[in-house]
Amino acid sequence: MKKSTIWLLAVVMFTAFFALLFLQVRYMRTSMDIRSQQFDEQVNRSLYNVMRDLEQDQTLYYLEQDMIESENRYSQQYNPSGSSENITNEQSVRAGEMPDTGRSGLDSNTQELSLRPEDEQDRVFITPQQSASTISKTQYEMQQILSKRYLHERSLLDEVIFKIMNRASSEPIENRVDFNRLEQNIRLELSYNGLNEPFSFQVVNFKNEVVFSSPGFSNRDRSAIYTQTLFPYDSSAKLNSLRVYFPTKRNYVYSELSFFIPSLIFTFILLITFIFTMVSLFRQKRLSEMKNDFINNMTHELKTPVSTISLASQMLKDDSILKSPEVFKHVTGVINDETKRLSLQVEKVLHMSLFDQQKTKLKMKELDANDLVASVANTHVLKVEKLEGTLDIDLQAEKSTIYVDEMHFTNVLFNILDNALKYRKRDVPPELMMRTRNEGNKIIISIEDNGIGMKKEDAKKVFERFYRVHTGNRHDVKGFGLGLAYVKKIVTDLNGTIRAESDLGKGTKFIISLPLITQK
Repeated sequence: MKKSTIWLLAVVMFTAFFALLFLQVRYMRTSMDIRSQQFDEQVNRSLYNVMRDLEQDQTLYYLEQDMIESENRYSQQYNPSGSSENITNEQSVRAGEMPDTGRSGLDSNTQELSLRPEDEQDRVFITPQQSASTISKTQYEMQQILSKRYLHERSLLDEVIFKIMNRASSEPIENRVDFNRLEQNIRLELSYNGLNEPFSFQVVNFKNEVVFSSPGFSNRDRSAIYTQTLFPYDSSAKLNSLRVYFPTKRNYVYSELSFFIPSLIFTFILLITFIFTMVSLFRQKRLSEMKNDFINNMTHELKTPVSTISLASQMLKDDSILKSPEVFKHVTGVINDETKRLSLQVEKVLHMSLFDQQKTKLKMKELDANDLVASVANTHVLKVEKLEGTLDIDLQAEKSTIYVDEMHFTNVLFNILDNALKYRKRDVPPELMMRTRNEGNKIIISIEDNGIGMKKEDAKKVFERFYRVHTGNRHDVKGFGLGLAYVKKIVTDLNGTIRAESDLGKGTKFIISLPLITQK
């Protein structure tokens, strides 16, 4: 798969994912806003109904009080002597009934109207025409009585309204409201509107003083406090307020997230999986390219000694070679050197495969790091002097006993020194420096050169398998990109660390840190 195709696939997948994530977050915010608005509407509607109930209760109270007072005044007006008969008649009138003015009887032809008992002897017989006229007059009188009663009741209501306007607003709010009943009304109205959330409330008078506060009321979360004016038609300077606090409003609103949280979790799992897949794909792509470079380099590295050995073998077939011992010795020496070179290249590849399969075991033993560094330096000093360079050592570490595999750790130092000579500046004599020093309970071994150096991003990757720093059009430096990977593996298995510090054109410094063996 081409690199451009991988990038196109990555861009499409990331665009689709972030679009999906944006839609989920937007839908989640919209749902939460709707949930919050519903909560606000339900609470405001409930508190408005509570306010209306208080107004109705107050009006009913004043009506009852005024009715009692009017009954007393009405009785005194129409029954000043206290006669029970007049009171009864008055009650009948107030009930809307016609007063009993005597006994009356009707036969088939006439209707007899009985008057006073003392005038019983003067009987009057009324004809049907007269009877109809008398009934109409009685109905008229009843209408007049009812009209007076209506006007009287209306005047009473006007008096009640006037009292409410002038008297009620002057009374303290604690005398106008029963707080226990108020709490019950709030709970009933909230339940009626579908809210069963816990709450606490305060009643504040027109002086902004708290008259009553139920337990649990808090002013910290202003968004969870709802205010309703009590008796809003009172004087504007004497308005009282009801404040209701819902401590679980946030939980009520965020309960909508119970569905979105798993969705977001699975979405992020898909994102992580996708990122891991893309990283693995790019890594495999790079590894494939590095393996191709490795195969090309390996083919070249193996082809050279094989060709040399083949040519030397053909020369040995010539009988004239046998007659010249010096030539014969030289040819056999070339075959031996090239065979060793070929074995060394194959051994490097086998070392890495064995480490991957964890089949190689380290033979650990106690060694003196200063002695080991000095031994490796003495071995390489001839190579450096042949290039007209210098190799210096500075053994500052006072504690230098380490626990390592001698062969593999020696190879680590050899590989770093070989790289320093490989990547030297062609027109500048190489200058190498090996130092040791103590740092806590560790020993630090540094190897520094004045070679061509490398970029900082390359310094972080040189320990990866098959990775080789690009050197432009130079093809004189051969290798598989396995040497420093082998170094990193060995140092890590020895419980140590290694890092590279380099500046392009100035040189490179490798720093190895290994734990010391502390003496008891």
